[in-house]
Amino acid sequence: MKNNITNNAINTMRALSVDAVQKANSGHPGMPLGAAPIAYTLWEKHLNFNPQAPKWINRDRFVLSAGHASALLYSLLHLYSFDVTIDDLKDFRQFESNTPGHPEYGYTDGVEATTGPLGAGLSAAVGMAMAQEHMAAKYNQEGYPIIDNFTYVLAGDGDMMEGVTSEASSLAGTLKLGRLIVLYDSNAITIEGSTDIAFTENTRKRYEAYGFETFLVEDGNDIEAVNAAIEKAKSNLDQPSFIEIKTKIGYASNKEGSEKSHGAPLGEQAILDLKAKLNYPHTEPFTVGQEVKAHFEETVQAKKAVYNTWTTMFNEYKEKYPQLASQWEKDFSEITVEDIVEIDGYLDFENKPMSTRVLSGMMINRLKDHLPNLIGGSADLASSTMTLMDDESSFSADNYVGRNLHFGVREHAMASIGNGLTLYGGLKPYVATFFVFADFLKPMLRLSALMAIPLTYVFTHDSIGVGEDGPTHEPIEQLTMLRSTPNVTVFRPADATETAYGWALAASSTNKPTALILTRQNLPQLENTSADALKGGYVVYDSEKACDLILMASGSEVTLAIDSAKALEKDGINTRVVSVPSIELFKEQSLEYKESVLPNNVRKRIAIEAGSSLSWGGLVGLDGDYVCLDHFGGSAPGDVLFKEFGFTVENVVDKAKNLLK
Repeated sequence: MKNNITNNAINTMRALSVDAVQKANSGHPGMPLGAAPIAYTLWEKHLNFNPQAPKWINRDRFVLSAGHASALLYSLLHLYSFDVTIDDLKDFRQFESNTPGHPEYGYTDGVEATTGPLGAGLSAAVGMAMAQEHMAAKYNQEGYPIIDNFTYVLAGDGDMMEGVTSEASSLAGTLKLGRLIVLYDSNAITIEGSTDIAFTENTRKRYEAYGFETFLVEDGNDIEAVNAAIEKAKSNLDQPSFIEIKTKIGYASNKEGSEKSHGAPLGEQAILDLKAKLNYPHTEPFTVGQEVKAHFEETVQAKKAVYNTWTTMFNEYKEKYPQLASQWEKDFSEITVEDIVEIDGYLDFENKPMSTRVLSGMMINRLKDHLPNLIGGSADLASSTMTLMDDESSFSADNYVGRNLHFGVREHAMASIGNGLTLYGGLKPYVATFFVFADFLKPMLRLSALMAIPLTYVFTHDSIGVGEDGPTHEPIEQLTMLRSTPNVTVFRPADATETAYGWALAASSTNKPTALILTRQNLPQLENTSADALKGGYVVYDSEKACDLILMASGSEVTLAIDSAKALEKDGINTRVVSVPSIELFKEQSLEYKESVLPNNVRKRIAIEAGSSLSWGGLVGLDGDYVCLDHFGGSAPGDVLFKEFGFTVENVVDKAKNLLK
């Protein structure tokens, strides 16, 4: 009887998945049919969760890295009593439904990460596993393992081909993340056909080389073998685990083993034939039998019992360790900009030229003792990005409590791991690299924005000020790229005060990533920078009379704008200078405020920025001009490049006078 219930339960998952795809006339039935026994075995026998407390911190994480198989995940969530109804399954892939085409974090209870781009899920899961080890090292006490969850990934052939998974898995092996278990649905099919046309490596050997313990299950329908492999993987806490499970895409359908089952509905008759072949008792779409429903409800009650036991333990822990409990509450509480700037000495700086990357490093070290959940690092560039926390140890296989992270030369994985660290909860992560290398990590920064999570990106060496390293290291179009990404705050400060407020903004964010864009070269401290930097744009220099011209600039070019304004005033041209550390924040301000800073009647405006002009048009208008870079840089000392490319008072003055003619 039990085997019959098990088979019916697995086939119910298959049936709901193909029914959802058929109803939407869009989707991916192939992997759900092949991988359903894997998912069932994991969720039924291993995964700890409570559908009534989907954000329980010690839940096991399940990340569907092969996000195209979302119909399988939604079927699981429905059957295990999460907030996914039959009507939601019928609404699969429809506008504003609870069941979008790929899993979207924040839309559907039980979805741990947005996993559309292949590789994003597995690499983010590495971050979740790192977060688990850090939180366990920080908080667990003898007899009180309040953080001991596992992170499971269901990945496919496409995930294995993407470079980001190689980057992240290499680091996972180095860090010996024993609570990370990757389940590889190995069906040897991708969109173009057999993987033999492009992918013939021994993936298990590759993962063995990374430092994973590896397993092979020859038949994905053999749930006893799948279960045994997971049990063995869980018992080894000294290595992450990689379980290759051989499956057939489109199992039991008329497209079994074919790429044709990957991304198209099977057809109504083919679904009826499938159900008959599986001996599935319900031909009506979206039907869950009473025995199967009762079976899943029984499992959910057992999961809730595990949760209740943990809750009892956690309450005892809080009484026995009140200081740790107090810190726990702080780690999971929001902090405001006001809280941060009130930190003693936070806004104190010497009045001398300093690069904003050095100033950013100072802010990190002023924040670290007040925010013990601040954790972060760089893609092998900490000494250049100034992102090392002083007197803090490094996170490693021997020291999970360390707060300084070392990602190696892996920008793409770094950003995705940062997403995973943020998604886990209780941490304020940051990641760092040279600004020009934002190109390497842009896909994962985009997911930060899409998921609305507050990961901080520290980008240094922000312009041709990099100098002798040449155009390969000099960002030109990257500011425009980031500014064009929805739900990202791009903040390019001009001095110490603006840098401090930029970090306060980033550390207090709750619903979007922040990109801090920082100089290599030293900048002077300016007289009139202030908390108004948080408004994105504000007046930092003004003439006593009504202005004839407005100069707008960000970062290192604000100083140039002020010097140019002073030169123009000697010729009787009344000039206002507006510092614009964040175009996005400025656009969010009221019409009245924007008018007070950029009056509509002053149409002569010049944008000054050592990067592309493309993102400034909305502020410059039809009557304005630009001192920007719409070409690549060069290899020479930074001050030489600024002069050669027109970032001089003389050039700004000439442009202004021509504009006013």
